[in-house]
Amino acid sequence: MAFHFSLAAVLMVRENAKKRAEQDLNAVQLEIGRITRQIEKSDTDIANTHRARERAMQEPVPGGELQSFEQRVKGIAEAKKQLLSHLQTLELERESKMKIYHAAHRGLETIVEMLEEQRTAHDQEQNRNEQKQLDDIFAARAIKETNSN
Repeated sequence: MAFHFSLAAVLMVRENAKKRAEQDLNAVQLEIGRITRQIEKSDTDIANTHRARERAMQEPVPGGELQSFEQRVKGIAEAKKQLLSHLQTLELERESKMKIYHAAHRGLETIVEMLEEQRTAHDQEQNRNEQKQLDDIFAARAIKETNSN
C-alpha cells in the first residue's frame, strides 16, 4: 500500500519549490544585468580611450603614450570578449531556470486546482448532509403532526 500525502503538505512543498526556482531565476537575471552593465561600461571605456587617443594625436606626444592607448583598448576588448562569453552562458542558464520555474508553477497550479476541487466536493457534501438533516427534521415533524391529529 502506497503512502498518501495530504494535499496541503504537497501544496506547501510545491510552493517552496516554486519559490526556490523563482529565486534561482532572479539570481541569474540579476547576474545577466550586472554583466550587461559591465559590457556597456567596456564599450564606453573603449570609446573614451579612442577619443583620448585622438586628442593626444593632435599634440606632440611620445609614441609610448599612444601605444598605451592601444594596449588599454586591447585589454578592455579582451575583458569584453570574456564578459560576452559569460553572458552567453548565463543566457543558456536562464533558459534552463525558466523551464524549471514554469514546471514548478504548473505543478503548483495543479495542486491548487486539486485542493479547490476537494474543498468544493467537501462543501457540497456538507450542504447535502445539512439538507438531509433538515429534510429528516421536516419529515419527523410531519409524522408527529399526523400522529397527533
